[in-house]
Amino acid sequence: MARPVTIFTGQWADLPMEEMCQTAQKMGYEGLEIASWGQIDVEKAAKDESYVKELKDTLAKYDLGCWAIGMHLPGQCVGDAEQWAYDPRLDNFAPSALAGKPEEIRAWGTQQMKYAARAAKNMGVDTVTFFMGSPIWKMWYSFPQTSEEQVEAGYQRIRELWSPIMDVYDECGVKLALEVHPTEIAYDYWSTKKLLEIFDYRPTLGINFDPSHLIWQGLDPAMFLYDFADRVYHVHIKDAKLNLNGRNGILGSHITFGDQRRGWNFVSPGHGDVDFDNIIRVLNQIGYDGPLSIEWEDSGMERVFGGTEACEFTKQINFSPSDVAFDDALKTD
Repeated sequence: MARPVTIFTGQWADLPMEEMCQTAQKMGYEGLEIASWGQIDVEKAAKDESYVKELKDTLAKYDLGCWAIGMHLPGQCVGDAEQWAYDPRLDNFAPSALAGKPEEIRAWGTQQMKYAARAAKNMGVDTVTFFMGSPIWKMWYSFPQTSEEQVEAGYQRIRELWSPIMDVYDECGVKLALEVHPTEIAYDYWSTKKLLEIFDYRPTLGINFDPSHLIWQGLDPAMFLYDFADRVYHVHIKDAKLNLNGRNGILGSHITFGDQRRGWNFVSPGHGDVDFDNIIRVLNQIGYDGPLSIEWEDSGMERVFGGTEACEFTKQINFSPSDVAFDDALKTD
């Protein structure tokens, strides 16, 4: 099972396409998961064949493939931009002219997500990874008291906002892979199950499996992967390291990533507490043969060194399932 090892360009968005491809090739990668705020303009890719050809030619020049486009920032704007609870941090995701205008930011995010479906189709890509936001994330701790009706209304609002977007993805034959993540409507096991139920298990909606967001919450990433196996459309290789020393808490204390006073930090794959061996075994069992896309985040390590090491690490753990039972040689006629 030759799963390609790719890199998500979201943390490398400062590099133009040519330089990103050149850097990825030098680090040993086989492809890119291209971030919409980095090396691809999804509106242009949805409309301009010559632009798509340019992107494909640049990838081919460096022997790189593309299996997914990342739409996390525009997608966040769709579910988060409620007029009554506007989060000014969204201004960092949308065009500056829309700053402070939640409805216009949402409209921009919605249109960008639709462009991405057509851009993916034109690129020959069948998966878009994304965030979808949440109008009720701020209510995760039930004080002031959160009613069941408020929670249900939040999920129904997400269905209302995202169903028309998913219609476009169905037209284009492209799937959406949600990264289960704090601040999303689906951030752990049960919230993911509820989200899938709200959409009546619509095939369009699946999961971008990322163990780093699960392990510090106390979840077993391999169990999550196993239970949602039929919905895993894409996989991130990303690690987190717990540092619960009696002072540090899992909520982060409003302390910047990388600071050792935090109860956990994202670290380069292989440097944290994620059991990647078990994850690969589950991926083998469920027959996942898509990319292993490294989302590299480690504030304590130089990124090219880290990206290179992460690629080598992932290739070492990317083993195929056995085609024989280990005890076959013990049998006799």
